[in-house]
Amino acid sequence: MTGTDGAERGRFARGAARIAELEGDRPQPRREAYRLLAEVAPDLPRLAVEFAYGDVHSRPGLDAARRELVTIGVLIALGDTERQLVSHLTGGLNAGLTSGELVEAVLQALPYAGFPRTINAMLVVRQVLQDRADPPVPAPPTTEAPPT
Repeated sequence: MTGTDGAERGRFARGAARIAELEGDRPQPRREAYRLLAEVAPDLPRLAVEFAYGDVHSRPGLDAARRELVTIGVLIALGDTERQLVSHLTGGLNAGLTSGELVEAVLQALPYAGFPRTINAMLVVRQVLQDRADPPVPAPPTTEAPPT
């Protein structure tokens, strides 16, 4: 990296700071995934930190929690993203989202992503909340009349 070493270091530092903010006091599997990727493709984890977190996730205009909601929706729509969902669900919680908001975000994906992807994502939500020992998500009020 000739001529841009300082800028590249700044991007990486911004990205690493955002990741640390999202991880909170519970390091996520992202760190291990990046370590394993670096064994095969050393530039891939660096590019993810610089671009996804240093350039995009750190932009002004949306706070970290809202960015995590958008990311969660995209990951659900893509499907086959369980590892990434774990990181972004955890990051969303660490950024201030509630367990109820995560459940609603996943439910919001249902008409657009379909039942299989929504069900798979909800199972990931369940596991993340269970691993964190977060309180259970309260059931939404029913619209049906109670039995008499």
